[in-house]
Amino acid sequence: MIQCESLTKRFGDFTAVDRVSFQVGDGEVFGLLGPNGAGKTTTMRLLSTVLKPTSGTAKIAGHDLVREPQKVRASIGVLPEDAGLYDRLTPREHLHYYGRLHGIQRDALTKRSDELLEAMELTDRANAKVGDFSKGMKQKVALLRAFIHDPRVLLLDEPTAGLDVMSARSIHGFVERFRKEGRTIMISTHNMTEAQKLCNRIAIIDHARIIAIGTVEELQAKTSQKDLESIFIQLVTD
Repeated sequence: MIQCESLTKRFGDFTAVDRVSFQVGDGEVFGLLGPNGAGKTTTMRLLSTVLKPTSGTAKIAGHDLVREPQKVRASIGVLPEDAGLYDRLTPREHLHYYGRLHGIQRDALTKRSDELLEAMELTDRANAKVGDFSKGMKQKVALLRAFIHDPRVLLLDEPTAGLDVMSARSIHGFVERFRKEGRTIMISTHNMTEAQKLCNRIAIIDHARIIAIGTVEELQAKTSQKDLESIFIQLVTD
């Protein structure tokens, strides 16, 4: 579902993503794990077509990022590092606005919005302005916005960063729902516990490069204990 081959992004002399290669299968939850500044967010922005790669290739749902960006965008739901909500709009208005941008007809959009708001336990706040919401509630709205057009692939950048325990559990529960529906999910995080809980496989990125890919058990076998411990320490202390 997601295929990256030597994906690279440079900003002048600085290389933010360096020849990153991996594949994510249909229905898989894949974690991109690394310390702050390792290249996680830049990789997610490349995959969501916000940035164009300097070199390398990537496809999502069979569509090339550079040649078919509109088809890629129709196939993905994106939760960015910054939720980017409009404080004066309500959760329902956010869902209707983005749903219309994706071409969803009004009646179908109203039904889907109601279902999603109920699933995230936001029905009672559906018509309140999000500017008055907590960070956790805003993150829930942003996640529903990413899912409004029923995408096959979800790209979640640090979905629970800075959230309280209950909000993080709600986000985890929604990811588990996506998993059971057979959707492909990619999560960037520096939370090892979260990655272990949610992901089928994990890629560790450090200094813009993928240094290992696999389950936690496979990573322990592939990566030297010294290197693995060094990355884990950074993840815990960041």
